[in-house]
Amino acid sequence: MNITQGKDGLVRHIAPAIAFTLVTVIAFGIIYPVVMTLISEAIFPTQAGGAFVYENGNIVGSDIIGQAWTKPQYFHGRPSAAGNGYDPTSTGGTNLAPTSKKLIDSTKAAIDALKRQNPDATGPVPMDLVTSSASGIDPDISPQAAYYQAPRVAKARGLSLRTIDAIVAANIEPRELGFLGEPRVNVLALNLALDASPKGEPSDRP
Repeated sequence: MNITQGKDGLVRHIAPAIAFTLVTVIAFGIIYPVVMTLISEAIFPTQAGGAFVYENGNIVGSDIIGQAWTKPQYFHGRPSAAGNGYDPTSTGGTNLAPTSKKLIDSTKAAIDALKRQNPDATGPVPMDLVTSSASGIDPDISPQAAYYQAPRVAKARGLSLRTIDAIVAANIEPRELGFLGEPRVNVLALNLALDASPKGEPSDRP
């Protein structure tokens, strides 16, 4: 085989690979994301746009992304496993096995911290308050997790526990279509409802 034939053979092998790479990049790196974005914006315009929640014309958060609530007069969400707080660009769980010492130690530490923050709480510790979700930025907690925090919130706001429990009950969202998922409470919506109640403190977030 002479040099010319060798070059021709090399071109015949490389050219299809280059063409396939270009087609793949264009199809799955450009066309597919654009089409999926357009479809999502058409079918789920609110979610695709970030599901922002407004108050007095200002964005106060998102209905689908959690926030780091820390003050005692507010309900707190699930721990975040995202890289920087509830960073929506860095979602994901811890991916630690149930037997992982790191997971066990971090959960024990979270339980201890939760009990210190809620000294008047009764009943078992809700697991969603000491473990992160698969996304790491879950905006919801279980009704049990909300009721567990109610004594602290009531004390911090100078309201009766019955009043706080009623606000929690009014903000429980049922299962989707009546059978999908579990009842849940959106933490942002719950805290906004608190601020709209007597002795609300909307300027004292988070």
